[in-house]
Amino acid sequence: MTNIVVLVKQVPDTYSERKLSGADNTLDRESADAVLDEINEKAVEEALKIKEAGEGEVTVVSVGPDRATDAIRKALSMGADKAIHVSDEALHGSDAIATAKVLAAAISKVEGFDLVITGNEASDGRGGAVPAIIAELLGLPQLTHVNELTVDGTSIKADRYTEDGVTHLEANLPAVVSVGEKINEPRYPSFKGIMAAKKKPVETLTVADLGVDAAEVGLGNAWSSVLEASPKPPRTAGERVEDEGDGGSKVAAYLVAQKLI
Repeated sequence: MTNIVVLVKQVPDTYSERKLSGADNTLDRESADAVLDEINEKAVEEALKIKEAGEGEVTVVSVGPDRATDAIRKALSMGADKAIHVSDEALHGSDAIATAKVLAAAISKVEGFDLVITGNEASDGRGGAVPAIIAELLGLPQLTHVNELTVDGTSIKADRYTEDGVTHLEANLPAVVSVGEKINEPRYPSFKGIMAAKKKPVETLTVADLGVDAAEVGLGNAWSSVLEASPKPPRTAGERVEDEGDGGSKVAAYLVAQKLI
């Protein structure tokens, strides 16, 4: 029996226009469509495959505003059993360290968990550090950038593909695993799954419920912040080269002038 925690995040749709808030230069989440991050769908899928191969329970954990329940419900409609949603205004602008601290506290609320599965990085922040920080805070082994995953009793085996070959990883449970884009193809929620998700329990917690000091999270306590930002300039017309037998020389001269060659 394997009890699995999957971390999921609601992010702005990559096909939407994304921008920063003018007030504090944090991501303006209200200006774009919000979706369950694609890499999290793969993490959920991997957890469900492990569950279906034996026995166990899949608990989804997410940190985000109230609207993040939409992403949580999608994970539940895929087949996860229950969820924990940490929602608190004090978390606005939290950096990777504070976010990992809150997630670690939320994971600890799941009694008897054996495995934590996450994506390598979220598509909105792309820091890629949160899984490793969580593992450090929980004192657990970490297997990162995983492309193949197998649970074998009380241990876990994983393969990581690199340019130099395949790295074989192994650790005892409990452990933290972050998966890459090639780990699997996530299933589509069925109508039955969508309807069942509406009845699955979602526990909503604040940072106080987790025993986390609000003074340790939020934008004011972040180790990094955006001082200013400006939109990218509009595209300008390219330079046209008329070929009168010397087109190649003109192109080469242009590239030299732009310090491209």
